[in-house]
Amino acid sequence: MRRDYADAVLAVADLIPPGQVLSYGDIAELLDAGGPRQVGAVMSARGSEVCWWRVLRSSGQPPRSHEARAWEHYRLEGTPVRGTADDDGAGYRVRIEAARWQPGEAEWDRLDGLRADLHDALRAGTETASSAGPSATPSAAPQTAGGSGRRRPAAPISGMSAGHDEVDP
Repeated sequence: MRRDYADAVLAVADLIPPGQVLSYGDIAELLDAGGPRQVGAVMSARGSEVCWWRVLRSSGQPPRSHEARAWEHYRLEGTPVRGTADDDGAGYRVRIEAARWQPGEAEWDRLDGLRADLHDALRAGTETASSAGPSATPSAAPQTAGGSGRRRPAAPISGMSAGHDEVDP
């Protein structure tokens, strides 16, 4: 996995405010690079550098083996959940449809910069791989809004990758 891709994933995760979440696929979509599994691999390797509990599977399930720790964060941050943590920390899901983060204008500006920097680095091939793993290649050319060079969805982030990011971080 490339260091520049991992850094971009972590930068997006760091933008997610308390009480809100994104799925692995949402982050890949926002970066227009990689996919849910690549984001999951980054979160598995380096998620402790950010608020890891705010990045989860599209089903709303918290990261495996971290359910109890995540529950405490969700409870403290007021993240909408369905169910209650049992003795093993499982038994609940984040209500991702209610908790999904929708970036504001300032965050979109930051996301636009992250995406552009990442795509420049991936095209230039200037960064060396930091470890073996899946490559993070850009998908099709970014869709832009209003000719501004910004890739903004026509509607709020909706979890287009739903069902495709069932990975363990």
